[in-house]
Amino acid sequence: MEKRLTKSNQKSLCGVCGGIAEYLDLDPTIVRIGYAALTAFTIGLPGIVLYIVMALVMPNKN
Repeated sequence: MEKRLTKSNQKSLCGVCGGIAEYLDLDPTIVRIGYAALTAFTIGLPGIVLYIVMALVMPNKN
């Protein structure tokens, strides 16, 4: 079976961080904290834009 990056059904906002965590076999909380830190250190805008793009591009889990 081929691994695909999809949005998670256990979502906090859109399921992007949860989907990344499932794909990388990590705890979703770790991915969310890492994403929040990355967004805070880049003064917010790039992280927010990246999240919106990923939410639009990533397919939903079947």
